[in-house]
Amino acid sequence: MKDIKNIFRNVERRLRASRWFEDEWEIYNRGNYLQLAKSNWCNGSQGGVHFETYIEAPQLKKKAFPICMHAEEDCPSQAKFIDDFLMLERARIGAWKGYRVTGDGYSICQRELPLNFKNLEERLLEELNRLRQLEASVDRVLASLTP
Repeated sequence: MKDIKNIFRNVERRLRASRWFEDEWEIYNRGNYLQLAKSNWCNGSQGGVHFETYIEAPQLKKKAFPICMHAEEDCPSQAKFIDDFLMLERARIGAWKGYRVTGDGYSICQRELPLNFKNLEERLLEELNRLRQLEASVDRVLASLTP
C-alpha cells in the first residue's frame, strides 16, 4: 500500500511548481483529501467553488476515487452559479472521458477513477489540469453574481 498522504503532498508540490500556478491559486491539503481553488472563489473555509479529490477508507475499499468540481454553501447565489456555469461549460465537461455532469446540490461534475497506484500522481495532475480549464468560466460567472 502506497502512502496516500505522500502522494497528495507530491501533487501539491507539483501543482505549486506549475507555470500557471500563481498567488491567486490556493490548495487545501488534508493528507488524503485535496482541494484546488482560486482566492476569489469564496473557498476560504473549503465551502465555496473548488476542484476536489480524496482517497479515504471507502475509496480504498471500493478501489475507486472521485475527482470533482463543487460549488458549496459559501458560493454566492449557489443555484444560479451552478445553472449559469453549466450553461457555459456543460458541453465541454460532457465531452471529457468519464466525466458526469450532475448539477445537483453542490456538485457540478465528477469522474470516478480506478484506484491504481501506478502513475497516480500523474493521473491526479492530469485531471486537476483538465478541470483547471474551467477557470475562466468560474471567474466570469462569479463576477456576474457579485454586485
